[in-house]
Amino acid sequence: MSTEANTTIPAGTSSSVLSISDLRISFPTEEGIVDAVKGIGFDVAPGEIVAVVGESGSGKSVTSMSVLGLLPKTSRINGDRKLGDINLGELAEKDIRKIRGNDIAMIFQEPMTALNPVYTVGWQLRESLRTHQDLAKSAADRRAIELLEMVGIPNPTERFKQYPHQLSGGLRQRVVIAMAISCDPKVIIADEPTTALDVTVQAEILGLLRKLRDTLNTAIVLITHDMGVVADLADRVVVMYNGEIVEQAPVGELFANPQEEYTQKLLAAVPVLGHRPEGQRLLEDPEQGETETKTIAEAIRLADTELESQIEADAPALEIKNLVLEFPGRRGQAKNRAVDDVSLSIQRGEILGLVGESGSGKSTVGRCAIRLLDPTEGTVSIAGRDITKMSAKELRPLRRYFSIVFQDPASTLDPKMTIGESIGEPLVLHKVLAGKELDQRVATLLDKVELSGHYRNRYPHELSGGQRQRVSIARALALDPKLLIADEPTSALDVSVQARVLDLFLDLQQTLQFACLFISHDLAVVDLLADRVAVMQHGKLVEVGTRDEVLHSPKEDYTRRLLSAAPVADPALQAERRKAWEQGKVAPVAD
Repeated sequence: MSTEANTTIPAGTSSSVLSISDLRISFPTEEGIVDAVKGIGFDVAPGEIVAVVGESGSGKSVTSMSVLGLLPKTSRINGDRKLGDINLGELAEKDIRKIRGNDIAMIFQEPMTALNPVYTVGWQLRESLRTHQDLAKSAADRRAIELLEMVGIPNPTERFKQYPHQLSGGLRQRVVIAMAISCDPKVIIADEPTTALDVTVQAEILGLLRKLRDTLNTAIVLITHDMGVVADLADRVVVMYNGEIVEQAPVGELFANPQEEYTQKLLAAVPVLGHRPEGQRLLEDPEQGETETKTIAEAIRLADTELESQIEADAPALEIKNLVLEFPGRRGQAKNRAVDDVSLSIQRGEILGLVGESGSGKSTVGRCAIRLLDPTEGTVSIAGRDITKMSAKELRPLRRYFSIVFQDPASTLDPKMTIGESIGEPLVLHKVLAGKELDQRVATLLDKVELSGHYRNRYPHELSGGQRQRVSIARALALDPKLLIADEPTSALDVSVQARVLDLFLDLQQTLQFACLFISHDLAVVDLLADRVAVMQHGKLVEVGTRDEVLHSPKEDYTRRLLSAAPVADPALQAERRKAWEQGKVAPVAD
């Protein structure tokens, strides 16, 4: 691979609003010094959108964090990071604090950890505004509500008073974006800004970023694994691998004629709506995990046999009837009906894709399905057993039957437990494995999600967002569940790792015949995996059918609009699709 950066703008020129030159970043670890970034350089001009892409751990997020001095003090940073003529690396902490959020703003990947859980979103927006602008409290409140409305949050006056945990993942991300654009910054560093967003809101947010660029000449550094977003928004693309820049080119040129083998593989791994690969595989030769010992296989088989005696063999893996879930209103206000009379079932061995906009209730249905939330009305049955009114003691044996992968791994992994302890915990709690067999099962699971064995002794904060999500997937698969609730399980993964994880899903599903409720906003991924698809809007099911019926011949206008909003990894086609979507028409699809 070539490590030479083919820059469009020469490093350090006055035309650059942000300039990175010969940047080197390393971290001390138990195994010695790790070089995370190895002498990279690129520039961003005013009004330019530069996408930085690459696998998780390639150094793209570390690079962005270094610009604002957000890396830990143990990090070693060499090279220049300049905002215009200001060398950011030479500034004192008090001086760079004035630049953060004002001249350079950042949209973080995980909104739940970026927002303070003890303050309302309105309070946090107001404080961000008043830190950098001379605004009275009332004026800051008005501006904050205006910003919430600008990023597409419904009922902004009410949302202003709510806490982060009261908002869906997509709504939280929109709050973070509102904070980032609040001071009209010169540069926005967007680290996976649309990871948690459904396709329609994603299209609106990308349009908002484009408008901000066009009206204020704001430069944007877009860090993402979504090649459809890159095709839709970027002017130029920087491809990183293992801490180095391997290729850099204008977006149209890169997609049409990628020069490096790594870039070619990256683009080949992108799932395409309507192009389900023959044999349901994204990769020709997926890497195989370790073969487990007969002792481990026998222990898991015995646990499965014990479980089968408690359930009905011929019943659906999951059956939901007339499900209603209401959240209480605040201070005498009406209740919020998040799920409204939803009925669906999943047979053993079937994958049901559940799609819809953020706030449609799809994640709430998933949580009700395994009693993380108690329904207001209706019933939920697991393999013929009604779990709606079961006590925690009655339900515990059945919890071996199902598992869940959450959308936000940073808030679901215990920060005090090592990665190995987190993955092995379900096996310990259900008394399936211990000692050497437990260690080997953890090693095998890490291998399946492509994390080497040395990660087992690290803690969640030491991993990237994509690496943490792989840990969550490994943990969910620990007991070989018969029903998997997958809530945006690949949203934080880069496309090549996503391809391997999706192939892993397909392999496991075909081998173990587990049922899966696959909740996602990525319609191409749902098209790849699902046997049937259900579409939700405002807490109701609006369309249910086979994959071909719903994704390729939808009956409902809402479903057609979802499909039209989904970006594709083709800059020319995506420009046509965006124009059609903005005009309310059905977008063209790839040939």
